[in-house]
Amino acid sequence: MPVTVVRFNLVEPGATPASLGARYRAAVEMAAYADDRGITTVQTEEHHGVANNWLPSPFAFAGAVFGATRRIGVTVSAVIGPLHDPLRLAEDIAVLDLLSGGRLVTVAGIGYRPEEYALFDVEWKRRGRLQDEVLETVLKAWTGEPFTYRGRTVRVTPRPYTEPHPLLLVGGSSRAAARRAARLGLPFFPSAHLPELEAYYKERLVEYGTEGWTMMPAAETPLLHIAEDPDRTWAMYGEHFLHEARTYASWQPEGIRSAVKSAATTVEELRAEGVYRILTPDECVAQGLGSFVLHPLSGGMPVDEGWRGLRLFCEDVLPRLTD
Repeated sequence: MPVTVVRFNLVEPGATPASLGARYRAAVEMAAYADDRGITTVQTEEHHGVANNWLPSPFAFAGAVFGATRRIGVTVSAVIGPLHDPLRLAEDIAVLDLLSGGRLVTVAGIGYRPEEYALFDVEWKRRGRLQDEVLETVLKAWTGEPFTYRGRTVRVTPRPYTEPHPLLLVGGSSRAAARRAARLGLPFFPSAHLPELEAYYKERLVEYGTEGWTMMPAAETPLLHIAEDPDRTWAMYGEHFLHEARTYASWQPEGIRSAVKSAATTVEELRAEGVYRILTPDECVAQGLGSFVLHPLSGGMPVDEGWRGLRLFCEDVLPRLTD
């Protein structure tokens, strides 16, 4: 059976506290519905200080999802490691790992927006060294044993549920990220389909004498929305997809590669490009994808339309993927 993912970043331009609260609650309800119907994963992410209200607290959201579900996993892709206190991050992940029975997957990246570092008064130029410290610290913290941290002895409790530790991957599209993952013996999560970077990571595993594996996006990883009439849906809601695509593309400096990066500037270009796809149930089945990533609340999509798309997938597509 293919991997099935429901992605949430809770973007809503011009939101009021009431409307954004309703969107957050709807996302948790959607996660519970997806869990009941056998969806594999909820994916969420972290960005800060964004005018359109992009989710800044993925672990808080993950906790709400775990409280409403029984089986579905939550992947945080990605947490921006250098913006977090390492000890608090180790605690937060341990608590969620215990709460969920090991259903949390964390991808740790360093981000690509200097504005986020400035918001938290973290030095952008030190992000690589800070990421090393974060990853090394959480791995030591999860042993439950005392260790030296910034010149003093500390011990972090509680220990996580998962042995030897919660699933933690190093994300990125650079050789530095691949080296970091290999050195620490952690799995590597390239941010796009980058076979050459996967090969480089495997070479570094041999060099460091460590073990690891790669979770890499497929060559095609479109964001999907299911509708009975795609033409009508593009006409009514295409601006929501375009808003998110343009926001995300504006953050991507030269050299950053992403599986969902778009170059479109109009709804028509976005539709032709194929990064975002609105499909009928039959068209969705015919895609033959190895993973199906739904994005029901993309770019401030009205909640009712998000529900329509999710229900269509679960009721008319998912049963045919499991046959």
